[in-house]
Amino acid sequence: MAQNQYAKYFWLIRTIYEAGKITLNEIQERYRKRFESDLPRRTFHDWKTAIEDILDVNIECNTKGGYTYYLDNEMDEFHRWLLDAMSVNETLLDNKSLSDRILLEDIPSSQKFLSTILRSMKEGRVLEVTHKSFHSNEEKTFNLKPYCIKLFKQRWYVVGRNDYGKGDDTIRIYGLDRIISLNLTNKKYTCPKDFNSDVYFRGCFGVILDYKYKIETVRLKVDASQANYLRSLPLHPSQEEVECHDDYSIFTLRIRPTYDFLQELLRNGDTLEVVSPDWLRDTLAEKARRMWERNARS
Repeated sequence: MAQNQYAKYFWLIRTIYEAGKITLNEIQERYRKRFESDLPRRTFHDWKTAIEDILDVNIECNTKGGYTYYLDNEMDEFHRWLLDAMSVNETLLDNKSLSDRILLEDIPSSQKFLSTILRSMKEGRVLEVTHKSFHSNEEKTFNLKPYCIKLFKQRWYVVGRNDYGKGDDTIRIYGLDRIISLNLTNKKYTCPKDFNSDVYFRGCFGVILDYKYKIETVRLKVDASQANYLRSLPLHPSQEEVECHDDYSIFTLRIRPTYDFLQELLRNGDTLEVVSPDWLRDTLAEKARRMWERNARS
């Protein structure tokens, strides 16, 4: 299917999503302004069916008080993220004349490998990967059976089972920006039925998976100004605000307090205090002391 057809599907989804409820006449008018052409009723219904079949997004119709269309409220996280990403892309394309005034961040995620990994997962074909980690100058080439992919802090990661080290029983996480080359092989594999990506990363802050850290409740006391940032961009999906005061708020998280989570706490500086657990509070204090010793002027 042509890429611009998918773009029109996402335009239709976004239009209905942003409106909440909208009539076909309103959709047709917005389409006319956007694409300078008409959207026939039959074409709209063909697209509606295709969107449900291909993208698994349901466009519902409310017949009470006139025909209005709306999106199924049960849209999952993947579809919401995809819709947001497509909306941003379309908005930027509509305003490309302002490109010198739109400042973007470079995402070192080697997206050139993403489509090959997704094809591998879809077709059940093993990948031959050459990888170079941050901790070693040595390149390693191995076969990888990819189970899932994850986006974190502007980097893509692939989770899969490799065939080196401890044999064919090692699941590892690889940053795509550290992959040197990647090729599809004709070897077949099947993702285990008992592998669940949500369960695999349960309680993790990012992509560091260290089971020596148990999932526990972390209580954070956050200054009022910084609390606004945590409300708009939570540290973790489990985050809850349990107390709100004039000058501070208390948030709780159910998380494995791994190294990357500790780094995130440090990034918030003196606007945040660990109330519990005690060992995490002590660890954060020790890190802060070492930072002070390293940076303090004698």
